[in-house]
Amino acid sequence: MDHSAQRSALLDGLEMRIDDERVLDAMAAVPRHEFVPESRQDSAYADQPLPIGEGQTISAPHMVAIMAAELALEAGDRVLEIGTGCGYHAAVTAELVGPENVYSVEYQPTLAERARETLNDLGYGRISVHTGDGTHGWPEHAPYDRAYLTCAAGSIPDPVVQQLRPEGIFLGPIGSTHQRLVRAQVHPDGTLETSDCGGVRFVEMQ
Repeated sequence: MDHSAQRSALLDGLEMRIDDERVLDAMAAVPRHEFVPESRQDSAYADQPLPIGEGQTISAPHMVAIMAAELALEAGDRVLEIGTGCGYHAAVTAELVGPENVYSVEYQPTLAERARETLNDLGYGRISVHTGDGTHGWPEHAPYDRAYLTCAAGSIPDPVVQQLRPEGIFLGPIGSTHQRLVRAQVHPDGTLETSDCGGVRFVEMQ
């Protein structure tokens, strides 16, 4: 199976939707096939979500790219990810900010451990993965410059937003039946300026 050719084809498609070269370079650098179950290897570079076990999925590549672009990630930004899953999204984020600046929380212990192993094997071992309830964020490493959800929440989790610096940005799918990708920037007075980035469909937060 020629993963290189499949990845090139995927990137050609992403270039039609994403004009951020740094994001495209990050997507090109991360081998998605290493993060999906062996039974899904033939679909690793299809632009669609794939099951990874425990009722969870790896997000479609275009959604990972869109979220990275919306977050306007810069080298050195400290980033909180809620929903490690298989670790793929965290690896893309690490390409943009540095793996030592990525802090990820995963509810399912089996997924968290598997993600740690995969990330370490691929050179992303400095990404910090914590097993716990993502609605509480990860206060020990706050404040963060950016925070995002890879699973849908009924509303923006207050603890996650409170762990952002002033002018920090939150991004995540919000809603149950009808989900919207919501971007929120924290003003110095603590208020949020929100914008709707369109309809999405994610698994729900556990």
